[in-house]
Amino acid sequence: MPGPRASGNFRRMADLSNLLQLSQQVQGKISEIQAQLAGQTVTASAGGDIVRVTADGRGQIRSIRIAPDAVRQGDVEMLEDLVLAAVAGAQQRAAELYQTEVRKLASGLPFPFQLPL
Repeated sequence: MPGPRASGNFRRMADLSNLLQLSQQVQGKISEIQAQLAGQTVTASAGGDIVRVTADGRGQIRSIRIAPDAVRQGDVEMLEDLVLAAVAGAQQRAAELYQTEVRKLASGLPFPFQLPL
């Protein structure tokens, strides 16, 4: 008959096994989320819609639209700033979308700790 020490080792192994199963579930769910996010888009604009940037839910830039009037004005430095601002905005929105989806995932799993998001 196993002693108390052996019983404790079996319990730790069972806990480790449960933790491993949970991590595999999380990996699968995160892969699903990433696939879903690839099909979603977010858009941000700058300069009163002079520059509009669209990114997928993973933050990858998919398109940049620049109003023709902005190009004709010839203020390249302003245009560069607007592009940077719109890109940053789209990537921020994508990050927020990702965090929202991961929070949904985390709320449905029995984590023994809080996930850093």
